[in-house]
Amino acid sequence: MSEPQIHVRLAVQAESAAFTTQASSLAQQLNLPQVAADSAADEWDLLLQVGSFGLRLQELGKGAPGPVWVDFAGGANAHRRQFGGGAGQMVAKAVGVKGGVRPTVLDATAGLGRDAFVLASLGCVVTLIERVPLVAALLADGLARATADPDAAPIVRNMSLLHGDAIALMRDWQGEAPQVIHLDPMFPHRDKSALVKKEMRLFRPLVGDDDDAHDLLAAALALATHRVVVKRPRKAPAVAGIAPAQVLAGQSSRYDIYPLKSLSKL
Repeated sequence: MSEPQIHVRLAVQAESAAFTTQASSLAQQLNLPQVAADSAADEWDLLLQVGSFGLRLQELGKGAPGPVWVDFAGGANAHRRQFGGGAGQMVAKAVGVKGGVRPTVLDATAGLGRDAFVLASLGCVVTLIERVPLVAALLADGLARATADPDAAPIVRNMSLLHGDAIALMRDWQGEAPQVIHLDPMFPHRDKSALVKKEMRLFRPLVGDDDDAHDLLAAALALATHRVVVKRPRKAPAVAGIAPAQVLAGQSSRYDIYPLKSLSKL
């Protein structure tokens, strides 16, 4: 999975002078320009802002939505943890969470980490891979801030982040192989919620499509010990035309399940 080319005008900005050093370090790390804290920044499409709130991505221009950031302690993640349905959620069923079964999971397309957080909150140890440096930075920031929250801290201790090419990392995996690999290749989703629309609007030019999803699936099938699960839009074709042994369908999305060994034998 090659790193996508960014086709938007993106810069790093500090909330105030107190965060200038931190913003400079991040700009250097991500190879992005930096704008002053008091700059109107009219020539930019997006700003990666550093401040007391942590790290957030803000679109500029008339009618731009609010910022996107990773918040495991509050917001949608906290609501889903408390009221989302626990082990009855589709992602939990797909990876095989049931009874005393809590498989180790590799989320090879981590994104903003929502599914990984759900699985970690249910007791799974989850490794996350994110290939896009900016998204990985948002995710790392969210994980770091969550360690200060008494409810989220025990959950994120079950989560570890790797930044890199998921295909290469899986092909050269070091250590014990994950029992389950979760994949969610980028696809033109049709979810109509405002939050998803906002995030897709921001991330599509940054992330691009996973044109090599077939290689991603092949690497996952070669590494996982028990199963691979692939999240897809409900009516999308199976990745690489490889029919799954089982399909778990929801209202707008589904999970294609490729079993390798029974999880009941864990």
